[in-house]
Amino acid sequence: MNTPLPADHTDRMHRARLALTGLSVGDALGQTCFRDHNYEAILEDPRATARGPWPFTDDTEMAISVYDVLNEHGRIDQDRLAQRFAARYKAQPWRGYGGGAHRLLEQVGNGYPWRAVAEGVFPGGSFGNGSAMRIAPLAAYFADGDYSVVAKQARLSAEVTHAHPEGIAGAIATAVAGACVWRNRARPTEEATRRELFDAALAHTPTGLVRDGIERARTFTFDLSTESEVRLVGRGAAVVPFDLSIEPVVRALGNGSHISCQDTVPFCLWVAAMHLHNYQTALVQTIRARGDIDTNCAIVGGIVALAVGEKGIPNDWLAQREELVV
Repeated sequence: MNTPLPADHTDRMHRARLALTGLSVGDALGQTCFRDHNYEAILEDPRATARGPWPFTDDTEMAISVYDVLNEHGRIDQDRLAQRFAARYKAQPWRGYGGGAHRLLEQVGNGYPWRAVAEGVFPGGSFGNGSAMRIAPLAAYFADGDYSVVAKQARLSAEVTHAHPEGIAGAIATAVAGACVWRNRARPTEEATRRELFDAALAHTPTGLVRDGIERARTFTFDLSTESEVRLVGRGAAVVPFDLSIEPVVRALGNGSHISCQDTVPFCLWVAAMHLHNYQTALVQTIRARGDIDTNCAIVGGIVALAVGEKGIPNDWLAQREELVV
């Protein structure tokens, strides 16, 4: 029996579409920056981007599935989400899926139960960052409710492909952070907003390496001395010099190089928190760290879009992203 859609379903889907837009532009831009000449060009001038259209990757493909299931059911229906993932994979398997994802989605598409497959393809379960890269539409859809609801729905979304606790934790932390940003979108530069982002994420993220990393990210944001490279000044505005070496942050938090939630989510939450008021700067700083650039940019872009709105996403970037068919 289908659950009735919420009375404010249309408003929720508008928010989810905004998050999907921010995620997909980040994803598409990020994947162009694996080529060194594009990487160097955008760091020198954010307007100097690769010629479009920029194709998006599996990050956006899977986020569209989350978006579609929310539009149909107003919640995460795990069986339906697994079917959506498998169908979109079958239609376009060249989108950049990892080897494990290929095996998992092929088996689900062939009728094997998703829970057994998720536990079998990745012994002990996956803790890959795919659970977090696709979560922004869900964060937006449930943003006006309790954080506990956001966390519960994020868990349901993650479990379809990620049976490992760290994979689930990464989805929860990213979703709660995104919901927090939407709630505080009127004050993106205030220290209180950044504090709530970390406090809410920590309050709902299960104990483990992802949570430990978010603790370190919070420390980088608030507890460094004024002699450090990262600091807060003035009326709580985050100041990160554009030419700042990102290396100390990467050493402490990771940059997605291991394709895990543990070394992706803490870094992405830190970048988003420091640049909630400026989508362009947030993505350039994300690109600067290298690592899993497209996924990092998808996560950061999905979060920051909820603070700046579609008008805050550079028009030329949006125009060059491959058209979304949703």
